Amino acid sequence: MELTYLDWVVLIIFLGFLLFFLNPKLERNRTWTATVTPLASIIGSGYLVSAPLLYFAVKDYAFLAMLGIVILAYLIGEAIRFNILYEEPLLQKAPSHGFALVIKDIERFSNLVLSFAYMISVAFYLRLLSAFIFTGFFHKNDLYENLLTTAILLFIGISGYLKGLDFLEFLEKYAVAIKLSVIFTFLITLLVHDISIGFHFKGEYKPINFQTLEILAGILLIVQGFETSKYLGEKYTPQERVKTMRLAQLISGFIYVSFIFLVTPILYLLDKTKLDETAIILLAASISMVMGFLMKTGPLMSQFSAAVADTIGSGGLIYTETHGRISSRTGYLMLALIDIAIVWSLNIFGIIAYASKAFAFYYALQTAIAALIAFKNRRWFYFLLFFILIWVLLFITIFGKSAE
Repeated sequence: MELTYLDWVVLIIFLGFLLFFLNPKLERNRTWTATVTPLASIIGSGYLVSAPLLYFAVKDYAFLAMLGIVILAYLIGEAIRFNILYEEPLLQKAPSHGFALVIKDIERFSNLVLSFAYMISVAFYLRLLSAFIFTGFFHKNDLYENLLTTAILLFIGISGYLKGLDFLEFLEKYAVAIKLSVIFTFLITLLVHDISIGFHFKGEYKPINFQTLEILAGILLIVQGFETSKYLGEKYTPQERVKTMRLAQLISGFIYVSFIFLVTPILYLLDKTKLDETAIILLAASISMVMGFLMKTGPLMSQFSAAVADTIGSGGLIYTETHGRISSRTGYLMLALIDIAIVWSLNIFGIIAYASKAFAFYYALQTAIAALIAFKNRRWFYFLLFFILIWVLLFITIFGKSAE
């Protein structure tokens, strides 16, 4: 099939973004390197399924719902950033009694919850990546998909063990560069297409009910991943982690809200019975053949980079919890081996909902820590904010429906 004028334009735009994100100066930039890990974790392929889910939940005002979700996620990020600045110095004194010991106990429990979530999510990301490859390019085969997932896990675990954080960040940067190039190209393509059809919003909406809140609560967990910055203390200072986590949330927030806003005018074309990643890929292909192909490869990079990001976070978590007795390198390998066992013994797609709830519960525990420290230091604004967030997160933990 011949490429159209639009296809060539899409290809040139994609290559332009790719050259920008692979610029050696950007690759060597310490701020960008620290931003890539939380950014990779936040933007998995979940952004594709969030659009049809939100559209069928609230119709044409889906972008406002996503804006609310992004703001809520940013506020939860404030609790994590608060803990990086105020909890870490408190725990570095090796508390043995009193307030600091209570904080330490909650922190250890929250890290245990997060470690469970990471184990399931990394296995899920890579198993889904394998499913994408075989479904999109070959024939679906569970055995071959498990074998490919195992091979990727071994590659990440062994290379992380032998070469450390820098090499995993290197892999992650290239995957994120491709992923972001695809996403920004798609945003521009959608903008041009929307302008050409008159940017028509029907103004349809659905009343908010309890079921809608359950769906919105589940979609919040699509934008999780910013907490990985908390576990990069082996390489980055608290100030660097706070700054780059905030930057990652702002970039991802712009992407999520812009994507939902730009794709909404054509979402009425979706098959209501098929609310998955392929729905958006088919829409992209209907606009441009090249865009459709790029949207097939984008999720592969999304799944891989999100898996590497959570592996990095898990290794850092193990290093933190063992006070350096187990290195992050060993942690990467440990996670890979555990996930291989999970892939071969459990139905990943059946248990991913538990990981989603674990992430929400982890955020609730971290926000509780931030609230206690804010109360102790008489930071009343932060205390009130974190106190409200705790209840929101407990609601999400109990009632949120897993978007996966």
